[in-house]
Parts: sequence; structure tokens; C-alpha cells
Amino acid sequence: MLANKIKKILAQREKQTIVPTNAPLAPAAVLLPLYEKEGEYYILLTKRTQKVEHHKGQISFPGGARHEQDRDLVDTALRETFEEIGVRPEDVEILGELDNMGTLTSNFLITPFVGIIPYPYEFIVNQDEIEELIEVPLSALVDEKNLREEFYVIEGTQYRASIFDYKGYVIWGATARILKQFLDLVFSN
Repeated sequence: MLANKIKKILAQREKQTIVPTNAPLAPAAVLLPLYEKEGEYYILLTKRTQKVEHHKGQISFPGGARHEQDRDLVDTALRETFEEIGVRPEDVEILGELDNMGTLTSNFLITPFVGIIPYPYEFIVNQDEIEELIEVPLSALVDEKNLREEFYVIEGTQYRASIFDYKGYVIWGATARILKQFLDLVFSN
């Protein structure tokens, strides 16, 4: 079963922190929500509204900045997922963590958690934060024709960026880096 494979892979590796900037970074966390639908695994992504403070209109995982009342970063990811798309924390089975990823523009250090959610699920979308839910089958994400690499120079440093294209949606930035790491770990073993 894929969930057991993911849990094993994430438990056996040493987590790293990938920080592309010297700026101070605020702690944040996201959930990479997986579910099985009609015999295939999907990742649920969100398209952010134009009303949010950071990453307007971008494709992202549910998540956000850590609040003082959060016990830890998994609590942050689960709280934000509930606030954004209505998935109750008790309905998520956390499989493990990916590497901490620093953002280049909004100065967050994101801790991504991989979790299984039930399907079907009655999502409750926060219309102020989320414009749309996007279901992406893993088979589309591992298809090389949906992935391209580009190079950017930011503050004199060159960066290689992975960009996923899926049915007109462009997944880039920290979300694409997290997604690429997840896919590389799970499908190259």
C-alpha cells in the first residue's frame, strides 16, 4: 500500500533544511493531503484567492504561518488545513515530514507534512482564502511531460526551479519544490 511505503521512506531519512536566502524566516507548515479515489492516489491542492496576504492566486498546499497557540508545526498544518478547506485534524493520518523549505519572497520556513485524508470528503472551503480546490492524480505529476525546469537569478544567485503544468494550472515556487521532493522520494525508490 502506498501509505505504508511513504511512511517508511519518510521515517528512514534524515530531514534537512533548504534555505535559499539569508533573510530571517518565520515558521510555517503545510499539509500535502493524499487520498485514494477510484483506485488511484491524488494530491489535493488549493488555488489561493486575491484576498490573502501572501501568494495571491498561486497554487499551494493548505497551510500557513505558525500561531502562538499551536503546540507544534504539525498542529499548525492541521489547524490551517481545517481553516482553509474544512478537513478536521482527527481525519488526517500524518505519514511523515519532508524537508523544511525556505521561501524566497515571503520569508517563511515551511515544514511540509504528508497525510492521508478520507475520500469522499465534504470539504468546507474558506472563500476568503481559497478560490478553488484542485485534485491532481499522482500519475499526472510523475509524467515527465508535465514537469519543466527553469533557471532564475535572484539577488545574484542562480536557482533551478521545477514547474508542474496540469490542465492549465501552473504549480511553481515552494509548492513545486515540496511536490518534486515528495515525488522523487516516493517514486525513485
